Amino acid sequence: MPRTALPPVRRPSDWPIKEMLLLVYLALGGDAIVERVQSLGVSAALPAYVALFGALVLALWLVSRIHSDRIRWPIALLLFVSAGFMAANERITGQHFTYESFLNMLDAAGFFGDALAQHGGQIGLAALSALPLWLGVGLRPRTRPQFGWKAGIAIPLAILIGFTAMLFMRGGDGARGVPGAWPPIAYALLLGSERATRPSVEPRGVELTPGRPSASGDIVLLIDESIAPTYLDVNDPAGVRSGLAQPRSGVAIHNFGIGAAVTHCSLGSNLTLRHGGTREDYHLRNTAGPTIWQYAKAAGYRTVYLDAQRTGGAFQNGMDASEAKDIDRFVQFGDVDVIDRDHAVAARLSELLRDNVRDVIVVNKIGAHFPVQAKYPESATRYAPVPSRGGFAGIVDTASREGFDDSGKGWRRYRNAYRNTVEWNVGGFFDRLFAGGVGNATILYTADHGQDLNEVGRPGASTHCSGSPTPAEGAVPIVVLAGEGAGGPDWGGAASANANRASHYQFFPTLLGLMGYPAGDYGATLTMPLDDEMRFNTRFNARLGRLPQWLAIYPDELPRPPATDSETR
Repeated sequence: MPRTALPPVRRPSDWPIKEMLLLVYLALGGDAIVERVQSLGVSAALPAYVALFGALVLALWLVSRIHSDRIRWPIALLLFVSAGFMAANERITGQHFTYESFLNMLDAAGFFGDALAQHGGQIGLAALSALPLWLGVGLRPRTRPQFGWKAGIAIPLAILIGFTAMLFMRGGDGARGVPGAWPPIAYALLLGSERATRPSVEPRGVELTPGRPSASGDIVLLIDESIAPTYLDVNDPAGVRSGLAQPRSGVAIHNFGIGAAVTHCSLGSNLTLRHGGTREDYHLRNTAGPTIWQYAKAAGYRTVYLDAQRTGGAFQNGMDASEAKDIDRFVQFGDVDVIDRDHAVAARLSELLRDNVRDVIVVNKIGAHFPVQAKYPESATRYAPVPSRGGFAGIVDTASREGFDDSGKGWRRYRNAYRNTVEWNVGGFFDRLFAGGVGNATILYTADHGQDLNEVGRPGASTHCSGSPTPAEGAVPIVVLAGEGAGGPDWGGAASANANRASHYQFFPTLLGLMGYPAGDYGATLTMPLDDEMRFNTRFNARLGRLPQWLAIYPDELPRPPATDSETR
């Protein structure tokens, strides 16, 4: 009898391993795909998205079929790094990776070591999620492709260029729910094209001529971190003790109430406060200057920067070596525990204000950036219950929400920890400063941005710098402190007239006036009649033809500290 032929046994070498790995990588992004499809619904945009997704998957498959190892493996590494970079950002921030996120990440590149220390686990998981892509592209194809390596590069490159062009036309939007290997590369191409086509801007020097300073002593720009103005007792009876709500010996306190920040992220606000950007041309002024330091030196002041947030000479908030060369004394506090840094800053600032040297001083405080549960001593726990401190001791700032419970109870504990931190780093700071004395200095106090502490029960865990900000993220305190003999304008009258009407954009011309300069074209000062200032820029990195986007703040509508949060006071 004839034998029945057995079917051939498939060896592992015959298995479509590369294709399986690529499918695994795509499946790991399934949640983002489903979310994008649901957001589009049944609309004309859905077929366009499906076509875009298919084209980018085709591009991955084509590069994976390139036969030359010397070409295929470097491409695999590039795609792996790009996909891991995007996945790490989304894991750490909990938000979609946009062109704005890409620019913010580049601005913070100097702190990669800090990010690795704080988010090593999340970065490792992101790299693990991109590993199937690396192997799926890098491993040798089972069979020699029917097309040459040029087609394997040319077609994916054409798809990438088309994807980048689409992002350009949409102002950087449109990358949600696509294979994560491509958006960072496309964003890099967008940035490169921006820089290549951007007209060169020569740095501007000081063109205004200083006269007699209106301030008799030192001039201080005191920038706190992540302070919600309604959580200060100077603005709300339910707020915590700020140290600013009661009279103090040797200093007059003028509260301008709730103001509007430049934007709801630290970099944009700090950069604009130092460079004098206006609503109309902040991009140009922030790039070309002149800076607050240049104006101060031209008027005969010593320049001092007290930075509580970074150590080892690291720059932040858009500062670079070119700007820093105009700073006479650059002081950081790396030898002081994070919990104690604001108090150390207060002591150093008081010394500077009493040393009989005319200074212009800019201060970046620790303030109340997440993780707030580790920014105050346990002995200073006035509001409870609070979250566990976890492993956050000694961390200045992080986007990690590890261990954070975003339920109603979780937010309640978070707000209590926030109150404790604010009382320690604001109230305690001013106690220490006033105890040391402020001489005849004039101090302009604000924060870089506000906080959304989820008093109204919304989804998500972000407090600021979010993709869809609430008005609370752009609301900041504004207070002017004048020591005995400080001189200057009628701060009391100005505070009364402009309460809940001012913004960060009045700070630079006000500082110039204190130094003896005319306001020039920097706009109104804090002492001029103000109108329509209560709005902040939610699209600070307005690029690719997009315009800034302004969100109004109505102080009476901002959420107040819930009285039911704390069990112990």
